[in-house]
Amino acid sequence: MSLRLEELSAATIVAVNRLGLKPGQEQFVSPVSYSAAAAVVPAHSAWQRVVLDEDRVVGFVHGNFDPDSPQEEFRAALWRINVEAEVQGKGVGTFAVNALIDEARTRGVSRLTVLWERGEDGPEQFFLHVGFQPVGETPYGEVIGAIDL
Repeated sequence: MSLRLEELSAATIVAVNRLGLKPGQEQFVSPVSYSAAAAVVPAHSAWQRVVLDEDRVVGFVHGNFDPDSPQEEFRAALWRINVEAEVQGKGVGTFAVNALIDEARTRGVSRLTVLWERGEDGPEQFFLHVGFQPVGETPYGEVIGAIDL
């Protein structure tokens, strides 16, 4: 694969919204349009990138940087990651997370967080694989994971 990143744009959002998931993963993901809408909220500093293999959209990553957030888990966070079903397990997600980690380091961030729900077909094994470790739980039962940079 020849992976590269590009900022999310009007030209790529349709392709991102069409990314296919493996059966059972839908319950763990909201539409990418929700992330795009969240990015226009002034309090958020969204970092949204499309992952391309040559010219084909194969993934999407949304990070958020809000150093003034009263909740630590939202100061520097991986808000979402989507990878096309047929390329899952081929390094696309790891590439995207590593790019977000690089961006966080550039911004002087020392910890990146992510929230996930546990469950069959859920993202927990992926997040553990890329280095996040459980550090807590939300009042709603979601795992708070963190990776120290």
